[in-house]
Amino acid sequence: MNANERPRPIGAEAPAAPLRGLAEADRTLLIVDDDAPLCQRLARAMERRGFVVATADGVAAGIAAATARPPAYAVVDLRLGDGSGLDIVSALRDARPGSRIVMLTGYGNIATAVAAVKAGAIDYLPKPADADAVERALLAQEGEAPEPPADPMSADRVRWEHIQRIFELCDRNVSETARRLKMHRRTLQRILSKHAPRS
Repeated sequence: MNANERPRPIGAEAPAAPLRGLAEADRTLLIVDDDAPLCQRLARAMERRGFVVATADGVAAGIAAATARPPAYAVVDLRLGDGSGLDIVSALRDARPGSRIVMLTGYGNIATAVAAVKAGAIDYLPKPADADAVERALLAQEGEAPEPPADPMSADRVRWEHIQRIFELCDRNVSETARRLKMHRRTLQRILSKHAPRS
């Protein structure tokens, strides 16, 4: 065991095959998410899988962590309290060009996925993503297509997420949102008054 490596807790899973035998610096994982409970759960789960995990809760902290100790892997939330996770992806790409970055977001739409990949992410997962899905995405071989999700969002949920995103981007202005979505204002108000469909 490396002198700087923490002992793995009893009952922890063995490191995934691609991580076995790697130096600690090549197993480093930065998780950036401002949802503290989710961030800590994912951090613990990834530590059990053999990653050496650091966490940050925003863009500024994420960029600082990425530049101080550029990680081999990163999981970055797109929407953070102080800005966009895409800025962290760019900083990671500059600090360690070979890092493997997965973008997480609750707003699962094509435009955001394209922006994340263009910025340098290797994959894009809707929240809440479980640790198994994150691990598969981080460790996928180059050119390997990710497995389809076992429990994908329903079409109704994807539509609802898209409407919510446009509503937020329009500063919660119902009339402007309805105009951009080419939807009747009353129809939009009914949708916004309902709870999110089950995933």
